[in-house]
Amino acid sequence: MATKTVGCNEIKVGSYIIIEGAACKIVNIDISRPGKHGHAKMRMEGMGVIDGKRRIIVMPAHDNIEVPIIEKRSAQVLSVHGSTANVMDAETYETFDLPIPEELQGSCVAGVSVLYWKVLEDKVLKQVKSGEGKEEEE
Repeated sequence: MATKTVGCNEIKVGSYIIIEGAACKIVNIDISRPGKHGHAKMRMEGMGVIDGKRRIIVMPAHDNIEVPIIEKRSAQVLSVHGSTANVMDAETYETFDLPIPEELQGSCVAGVSVLYWKVLEDKVLKQVKSGEGKEEEE
């Protein structure tokens, strides 16, 4: 699991953190003022990168939090079976299956180059980069 530790005060909307063991993109941050006997608290709301679930974490603003290291890699689609694409990594030539997101169903066909993210232990198909034939013209 590739992570690093970052101070909560460095987290901004759009950053990625780990909440409940899942990588999440921060969509909202609320910071309470420090009180007479305590520290400022941060309430961070995130959307899961893999599953899209909403997660919330509340913690002191001076604490540290785990941030996932996201590898953005290129691959070529070898074949498509239903909503799953068999892809080959452009650098390591490793082949594996990736689920195709709803928004990429029509454009993900055999022979196109795609961008995928390697987050923690999971791989996620993010975008179709280029293709052969009509995909480049559109």
